[in-house]
Amino acid sequence: MCENIDWNVGRLVSKIDELGLADNTIVIYFADNGPNSFRWNGDMKGRKGSLDEGGTRVPCIIRWPEHIPAGRTIEPIAGAVDLLPTLLDFAGIKQEFPKPIDGISLKPLLTEKNAQASEDRYLIASRRNQVSVRSQKYRLDADGKLYDITKDRGQRKDVSKEHPQVTAKLKEVAKRYRGEMLPNEDKRPFTVGYSTNTPLPARDGNGHGGIKRSAGAPNCSYFTNWKNTDGTITWDVEVSEPGEYEAIVYYTCPKENVGVEIEADLLGQKTSATISEVHDPESYGPESDRFDRGSESPVKDFKPFSLGTLDLPKGQGTLTLSAAKIPGDGAIEVRYVWLNRK
Repeated sequence: MCENIDWNVGRLVSKIDELGLADNTIVIYFADNGPNSFRWNGDMKGRKGSLDEGGTRVPCIIRWPEHIPAGRTIEPIAGAVDLLPTLLDFAGIKQEFPKPIDGISLKPLLTEKNAQASEDRYLIASRRNQVSVRSQKYRLDADGKLYDITKDRGQRKDVSKEHPQVTAKLKEVAKRYRGEMLPNEDKRPFTVGYSTNTPLPARDGNGHGGIKRSAGAPNCSYFTNWKNTDGTITWDVEVSEPGEYEAIVYYTCPKENVGVEIEADLLGQKTSATISEVHDPESYGPESDRFDRGSESPVKDFKPFSLGTLDLPKGQGTLTLSAAKIPGDGAIEVRYVWLNRK
């Protein structure tokens, strides 16, 4: 994976340079979390899914020749929440937000030699009602233990009794976060039409009537086990731009299921088409793994198929895939639905 990323990021950067766009292009490379299993992680405690240093701390590299000095290392803490204000600052865009944002611009730290970071900066990590707080020096973990990360990123020695005031302060930050954020889950539909092409992957949908995902982890999974006409797949969406949209399903279908009729229904508009071509590739991936992937899905190469056009009004609704007719043992497997504005 590292070799793959190295090569492809190199291709991207080389093309930017070749086109003469480097001076007007900011390239940011970062990861989403720590490793998905226990392995060497720079002596940091934790893995993907944990709130410890090793679960939440990842590399971030920002490239902008002639603006950000090459090789500069930023020691103060920063988070993904800082990317939006940083990019706005670099672009010279003055943006008013309807609600406060948590991020800050990192431009001074990236471009100024002696820029200072605030000692009162805190980054929050939360998962399943647990909260961890990171300051410039310390981490308060989800159990209320305190660690000096500058000396102990393996989180081996609890120093909460040695620094009661720091512990109390970070616990107060965690308490305030719980009160403001955790009770207020805001489930929003997926926006359709904000860009010309809108992908709706299986991970963001829901299967009904026996349809299930190919693995426990939703990311990179696909819908399978579609056995009868009672089964449906749904996505909650909001159409932001009215107009005509082509509905394209990425599917697999064995020979015995050819002839299945798939229908897409959204905001009172329907379109359907009959699968007429076999597309039944083998799954792959696990045979090349060095470690058991656990709940991660194997991979298949899915094929796009147009279901037709939906003339959609603006508004919220549920996109529903159904099978009007199943002549064989089942319907299709589904990786994506794309709604492409014409």
